[in-house]
Order: sequence, then structure tokens, then C-alpha cells
Amino acid sequence: MFTPTKTILEKAHKNHYAVPHFNINNMEILQGVVQAAVKLKSPIILATSEGAIGYAGMEYLYALAKVAAETHKIPIALHLDHGKDLNIIKKAIQLGYSSVMIDASHEEFEKNIAFTRKVVQLAHRQRISVEAELGTIGGAEDLVESRKILYTNPTKAKEFVNRTGCDFLAVAIGTSHGAYKFRGKADLRQDIVEQIRKLVKVPLVLHGASGVPEKIVKEAQKYGAKLTGVYGVPDSQIKLAIQKGITKINTDTDLRLAFDAAVRKAVQARPADFDPRHILGPAREAIQKVAEQRITLFDSKGKA
Repeated sequence: MFTPTKTILEKAHKNHYAVPHFNINNMEILQGVVQAAVKLKSPIILATSEGAIGYAGMEYLYALAKVAAETHKIPIALHLDHGKDLNIIKKAIQLGYSSVMIDASHEEFEKNIAFTRKVVQLAHRQRISVEAELGTIGGAEDLVESRKILYTNPTKAKEFVNRTGCDFLAVAIGTSHGAYKFRGKADLRQDIVEQIRKLVKVPLVLHGASGVPEKIVKEAQKYGAKLTGVYGVPDSQIKLAIQKGITKINTDTDLRLAFDAAVRKAVQARPADFDPRHILGPAREAIQKVAEQRITLFDSKGKA
């Protein structure tokens, strides 16, 4: 069955590497990231957003993840990403997710604490861990959008964790959701991670940290994608964030770009072929390559 997310992250926190969190929307994406984790012997966190649940259904995604966890020996957790709807959060808890995220980061400090504490109480009764967020991530992806970045205050982060009892904390240091992250190069506040790490004992999470690989972007553009002005977080910045204390890193945009590029290429290369297996198979392979790169970058390879 699923490995508790908290168990996976506490081990990573102790040994100074980051665990990959990959958002899944369908079977091919799940298979691609799981195959990468199995090949590289890495723990992995599969995540379903509220948008993915609306698209595929929570029960379907849960079943796919459950099969993966029961089939392979590596640690696999299932996480609810950016939970805003309390009914969806409750359903994830009832089904048996490994962890849930309550995202009340758009609320003022006291309301964020109140909402987070409520979810912590619900989840902890079922021995399910909770991720919360303090500060806001820029950009837009799935059903999550913020027009500006509000950096996490280290002192407030300590108070927030102490008062809510959350098990891990997503922090805002200048990253941004989606492919259109920055107007130029990334300039992340690594000093904030360092300060929070000194004050907060729970594992820290980085959202909006996809790399937006130039090679994949060019491949998608070659086959018709319109992706002008997209930028990701450089590998060097990711490595530094891990050194400073980040333990869980979310990836979604890179998977979407790889999937899109592979499907576009397959359709154009074989216009007479309408077999979905021949169209989605290459996308699954592209997903696996991206996941392998992220696992290696996060130094979780061989940590299963």
C-alpha cells in the first residue's frame, strides 16, 4: 500500500535530498513517472490536483496510484495538491491518501491558520499528514493562480507551524506556477529558505519549480506549439534550494510540456494512424525521461 508521505519526507530531510512530487492526470503520466522512479530506485510522491480530479475522477486516479504502490517495492505516496475545497480534502482523507494539502495561502494570516488547523485535525485523526502554504507562488497552473508573489516571512513561518501543527510547509521564495514563470532569469530568495530552515523543524516544500527545459520547448514549437517567452527554474537554483533545506519539490509543467511535444510529433509523423496507443505511448516515454532527470537533480536516486 502507500508509504506515508511524512515517512518519506522525514528521511529525505534527515539525509539532505529532495523527494520528487509529480502531478498525475492520466494513466500514461503515472506510468511514466513511476517507471522512472523504479528504474532509478527513488521514492516518489504522486499528486492529484483538484483540476486533475475534475478531469479524471478521484476514484480513478486513486486506483491507478494504488496499483502502482502495490506493484512496485519503492516507496510511493499519494498526495492531494493545492486543496481548497474542503469536501475534496475530506474525500481524499476518507479514501486513504497519504497526505493532503490545504492551500489557504490567499487568506490573511489568521484565517490561513484557522483553515489549516481544521484540516490538520481532520487528517491527523486518520493518521494522514498535512501540507500547508504560507506566502504566495506567482503564475497560474491548473486551478491555482496568483498575480503576485508574497515571500514567506521566516518568523511568521515558525508561528504558523507551531499553531497549526502542519507536517510540512510550502514556502514562497520567488518561484512561479506554469511555464510563464519569469520575465527573464529566475532570482530566487535562497536566503529565505535558509532562515526558515533554522526556525522550522518540519520539511519544506517548493512549488512552481519546474525547469521548462529548452529542448522540450523547442520540440513542441517544432510541431506547432506557441510557447514564446517561457522560462523555468535553472538546475543550479534547484540544487542550491535543496542545500538550503528544501525537501519536497513539485513538478507539473515539465511533464505537460513533454507530453504535448510527444503527442504533437506522433500525430504529425503518422497522420493516418489513429491508434491512441501509438499516440500516447511516445508521450509516456517522454514523461519518463523528464522524471528521470528530475529525480537525478533532486539526488533522490538510489534512496528508495
